[in-house]
Amino acid sequence: MKAALNICEAVDFQIFADHLLKLPDMLKSKHFLIAFALTLSISCKNEFLDITPDGELDASVLATKEGVDALLIGAYSMLDGVSSVGFGWEAASSNWLFGSIRGLEANKGSDAGDSNDLTPIAAYNESSVNSFILVKWKSVYDAISRCNETLKVLSLAEKRGSVTPEEADSFRRQARTLRGHFHFEAWRLWEKICYVDEMTDLETITNQEDVRNKILADLEAGLGLDYDMGQVGRFNRTVVKVLLAKALMQLNKDFTKAKSYLEDVTDGMDDTGPDGHAIGLEPRYGDIFDIEKRNGSESIYTVQYAVNDGSGGWNGGWGEVLNFPYKGNGGSPAGCCGFFQPSFDLVNSFKTVNGLPVLDETYNNIPLKNDMGLPATEPFSPDETTPLDPRLDWTVGRRGIPYLDWGPHTGRDWIRDQNYAGPYSPKKQVYKKSQEGIYTETGNWTSGFTANGYRLIRFADVLLLLAECQIETGDLEGARISINKVRARAANPEGFVKNDDGSNAANYQITEYLPSVFPFDTKENSLKALRMERKLELSMEGHRFFDLQRWGVVQQELNRILAYEKTELPVIYYWAVTVGPEDVLYPIPQNEIDLMGGRLIQNR
Repeated sequence: MKAALNICEAVDFQIFADHLLKLPDMLKSKHFLIAFALTLSISCKNEFLDITPDGELDASVLATKEGVDALLIGAYSMLDGVSSVGFGWEAASSNWLFGSIRGLEANKGSDAGDSNDLTPIAAYNESSVNSFILVKWKSVYDAISRCNETLKVLSLAEKRGSVTPEEADSFRRQARTLRGHFHFEAWRLWEKICYVDEMTDLETITNQEDVRNKILADLEAGLGLDYDMGQVGRFNRTVVKVLLAKALMQLNKDFTKAKSYLEDVTDGMDDTGPDGHAIGLEPRYGDIFDIEKRNGSESIYTVQYAVNDGSGGWNGGWGEVLNFPYKGNGGSPAGCCGFFQPSFDLVNSFKTVNGLPVLDETYNNIPLKNDMGLPATEPFSPDETTPLDPRLDWTVGRRGIPYLDWGPHTGRDWIRDQNYAGPYSPKKQVYKKSQEGIYTETGNWTSGFTANGYRLIRFADVLLLLAECQIETGDLEGARISINKVRARAANPEGFVKNDDGSNAANYQITEYLPSVFPFDTKENSLKALRMERKLELSMEGHRFFDLQRWGVVQQELNRILAYEKTELPVIYYWAVTVGPEDVLYPIPQNEIDLMGGRLIQNR
């Protein structure tokens, strides 16, 4: 009925398409569609729309342990950001667009004519009618709605006695923590948001309230969860402490309280993932991103993806499906679609001097050798002399360097439009050739639907968040130790990218910070090291823009990188762009403002 209504009013064709795609194949024939269209043309009158329903689903039907759990799983399913309100990649929880591209770790990629509503976001000139921003808003509030429906039905189940007090307590804490997480995601993007719980009057709600304490209260509810939840996909107390620490740092700059939660996780007090697995640093950096180790020791929480389960890829990495090397006639991983290409500034950041990073913009003075403008048929050898942090070649695909087990990256041959977005490819989410068809969806238009779940929280991120809190609270030596743990793992030679003969693929040089070489003697020095370490360790993982937000340097840092990127790309969509104070947040979708009848105000 909803589909028919929207077709008649020409309001929402996407909903109609979604319904139509669910029809049996025999009903999708050309003759059926013609008959269906004729029926609509005759039937679209007012009396056709005025149909009294025979009945409605009583929520109490779901008011059982199984029903509440099913609703809760539906809320968990939104952790990948993918719902029926868009294609999926607009709202991916990996934040490859809203966190990494916006943070200039990557360029948009692909070519100038592809996904035009993505381009303005990458170029810092998006408007409030941008479709990607609208889908992200809808996705977040769809997730919040699912949490609230879970809580409503849970209350009915409690009244009926169909759940035990212990079961009800766990369900409620999980739903509230999820709701807090989704509200926090919205706050980072828009700040002036509506807080919606199961009691909210949707007819009077506004976005003019400071909602930070309500977000924190929801997250704090999860502190009563068990450590071992028995399933890898559920939040546990360790996950909650990290989410709460991140929110405290971002919302209130409360580094003291955040530090206590993070110390619980890193000192071994809370040493389990949601299914009871031990957590800690993966010994080899590249293994973190291997599909087969997606729930390994590094993973405190991985958003769970699944493939070849009958969903047609919807349960796979739908949000990241565009972000693979592009080769029109096949031969590269997934073969499509060439988005999310690492920036020149990011690649140059991995240079080292005496094993340590260059902590100012001089790393861009002499760009790392690349094959920009060079045809794939011409010989090219990668730089074998410049000292590099080994994490570069697990993060970025560059010509001549082994690309997992696909052989050396072929350069321009794997790039859709090198002049538009540069010579580099993303790498962290990409599957091995040996995993194709096993951990990737078969029978869909691309094998880019993978089981390589997004690492929402990993142990190194926690160590670096702790280091930040240590710096902000005066423990500079503690911060050095925390950062060095991350660097020591990166320096494990067994984890370097290797050529076929076992030699290192580049001149990898990385050491820890020693007081005699780089003392953590001032807050300024320590913050420089911490901020660069987060860039090197977590690049292309959706964190960067939000880090810059928290540090209050969005304009300063992004305008610096923009100025450099403009010198490297001959054709670029942001030549005339600068980042202003309004670009610290995204505009609230005008569609939502209109629907709220003036109760929702723009944030900039």
